[in-house]
Amino acid sequence: MIITNNQHLPQSFVEMAKRDYEVAPNEYRVTSLLKGIRETILERRHDEEIEQDVSDMIWLLFGTAVHSILEHQKEGDNEFKETRLKIPFNAYELSGQFDLYNAETQTITDYKTCSVWKVIFGDYSDWKRQLLIYSYMLRLIGFEVKHGEIVAMMKDHSKRDAKIKADYPALPVQKISFDFSDQDYEETEYFIVERFKEITQAEALPDDELPICTPEERFNSGDKFAVMKKGRKTALRVLDDLQAAEDWKEANSGDYIDTRPGEDKKCKDYCSACEFCSYYREHVKEG
Repeated sequence: MIITNNQHLPQSFVEMAKRDYEVAPNEYRVTSLLKGIRETILERRHDEEIEQDVSDMIWLLFGTAVHSILEHQKEGDNEFKETRLKIPFNAYELSGQFDLYNAETQTITDYKTCSVWKVIFGDYSDWKRQLLIYSYMLRLIGFEVKHGEIVAMMKDHSKRDAKIKADYPALPVQKISFDFSDQDYEETEYFIVERFKEITQAEALPDDELPICTPEERFNSGDKFAVMKKGRKTALRVLDDLQAAEDWKEANSGDYIDTRPGEDKKCKDYCSACEFCSYYREHVKEG
């Protein structure tokens, strides 16, 4: 990846950004497995062409800085931290670096910087899967893991909102805990095996034939259905479900339903390989 510095920020910012963007042949990081296959392949295939300015990576660098600070703290007698594991998977190597493992409690910990909305919505399935993959790798080399925890640091937390909103996180840091079962590990192993099969197939395809990222992988906001009245520009009602919109129209004398496609937020704002993606060019960029 080509890291630019159009705002002339300190060179240390650029060096920190470069540190996270090294592509190794046949080595896939855990974070790559969690992305859409198309995004992962395009990022690797066009690594030397993709350009991103360091000013657009500030929150990523903030997370890296937090990890760097914690990395220099002394761990306990039964802990080890910031360890990168590399596990062979047929023709590939799976690489992952977790933040902390406690052998006494059999707990793996990862630090995350995030938006306060992540905690408000409470969907931690992606974090749990990432921890499970790290834990699966640890188990392969002889370390049992029964629990996982995320220490979430909310970069946009508001003290004011914490005081007046009932569903708002009280503090800017929150710990989210998981218990792992044998079934979790069976499902994790299946996910990894199937993901590498998909990667093998995708590597043989040209860019435009790569499988489209799923709506979830594109951070799609979901289609909306607007009940409209002829001669009126604004909707009478906007609903998330087509049937609910049809029912509302019948009950309230609407004339027709206008489908409003969901926004692909990942494609629009967070995919570094978007310029090489035909879906982005046809459905997002032109829109």
